[in-house]
Amino acid sequence: MLFVKFMKKLKSILIISVLSFILFNVSAQAQNEFTPEQKKAIQLSCDSISGPGKPVIGDGHGGWRSGSEGVQYSGAYPADPRWTVMDASKSTGSAIKDGLLPPIKPLLELHLRDTEICLGGDGNYYMTGSSGDNIWAYAAGVEIWKSRDLKKWSYMGLVWSIAKDGIWEKKWQNLHGKPARALWAPEIHYVKGNYFICFSMPPTGISILKSVSGKAEGPYVHATTVTDKPFVNGIDPTLFQDDDGKVYFTYSGGNRIALMKDDMSDIAEPYHQIVLQNPDHDPTHHAARCEGRGMNDFGTEGAVLFKANGKYYLGAADDYQGRYSSCVARADNIYGPYTSRQETVPCGGGTGFFKDKKGNWWCSFFGNDGQSPWREKPGIVKVDFNPDGKIVFSKHQPFVDDPKWK
Repeated sequence: MLFVKFMKKLKSILIISVLSFILFNVSAQAQNEFTPEQKKAIQLSCDSISGPGKPVIGDGHGGWRSGSEGVQYSGAYPADPRWTVMDASKSTGSAIKDGLLPPIKPLLELHLRDTEICLGGDGNYYMTGSSGDNIWAYAAGVEIWKSRDLKKWSYMGLVWSIAKDGIWEKKWQNLHGKPARALWAPEIHYVKGNYFICFSMPPTGISILKSVSGKAEGPYVHATTVTDKPFVNGIDPTLFQDDDGKVYFTYSGGNRIALMKDDMSDIAEPYHQIVLQNPDHDPTHHAARCEGRGMNDFGTEGAVLFKANGKYYLGAADDYQGRYSSCVARADNIYGPYTSRQETVPCGGGTGFFKDKKGNWWCSFFGNDGQSPWREKPGIVKVDFNPDGKIVFSKHQPFVDDPKWK
C-alpha cells in the first residue's frame, strides 16, 4: 500500500516537473518573439551605422553615450555621480588633469565604442568597433576604417551585414526585455595570412568570420564549421597569433583560452582554465559584480590577449576606481600562471594592444566614464613597458608632442 502511494506521488511530481519545463520553455520562447511593429520601432529609433566620421576640432572633449533612454549628450558629458559624491576631482575628464593619462585627442569625430586596431599584411592599419547610435539595441553589422599612418583614416563601409550575410545572427533577441539585434566589440585580426573578424551578439554568443578575398574589405563568411548557432556562448572574443603561428582564442573575462585549429574552423583542444595568481582583492579595483565572485579574476568583460617582449598579457575590462579600464596580468607561458594584475591605460575601456610598423606599442581607447576626456570616440595611447613588464603610457605621445602628427 505504501509502495502504491509512493508511486502515485512520484508520478505526480514527474508530471508537474514536465509541465513546468514546458511552460518555462514556452515562456522563454515567447520572450524572444516580438512583433514586426516592435522590431521596426527599434530600427527607426537609431542610426545603425556610424559612418565615415569627421576631423576632430579642438581637443575632442565631450561625445556620445549609447543607451536606451537617449543616444547622445549635448556638449560635455555629465559627471559620473559615484565619483562626484566621493571625490569631485574624479569627474568630468579628470584623468588627464590628474596625470593618469597623457594629453590625447580622438582619431576622428566618430561614434565608436570598443575601438580595436590591427596592422594588416598590406601595411595598412584597420580599425573597427561597436558602431551605430545605440549598440544596446540595433546595429547594421561590422564597419571598417583604414589608415596608412594612424593619422588620416578613410571609411571602408559596412564589410559584413547582419541582414545580408548573417545566419543565426539575423534572429532578434530579448535584451533587457526589449527586442534587439545588437553587435558588440568586433575585432579585426590579421592571422594565418588572412583577415578574421570576431564579434558577439548579445545575449546569445560569438561568431568568427574570415575574408574570402584575403583583403580586409572581404567579403566575409563564417570561418567556423558550425554556422547555424554561435561558435561559443559569451561576449567580447579576441584572437592572438603567437610567434610560432599558432592562434589562440579567448573571450568575456579572459578566464579560458583554447588553441584554434590550423584552418580556424574550431578549437583544437579543450579550454584551459586560467588562474590568476596573487589576485587583486581591493574592491575599488573591481566592478560590484566581481565582488560576488571573490575578486579572483582579471575583469568582467572585453578580453585582451597579446605578447610583448617575450611575455604574454591577458586581461579584461573592469571598474578600476571608477574608471572603465583594461586590467591585465602577465606570464611566461600562454596558459599561465599569470600574475601582477594592473590597470593599463586608465579609462581606455575594453580595448586592444597593437604594434605599429616601427615597433612601437599602442593601446586603443574609446572612453566610457566620467574621468575620461571623451566618451565613445576612437583614440590610441602610446605605451611602454617597464623592465619588470608593467605597462605604462609613453612620456612621448606623437599625436601631442610631434608637429608632423598634428
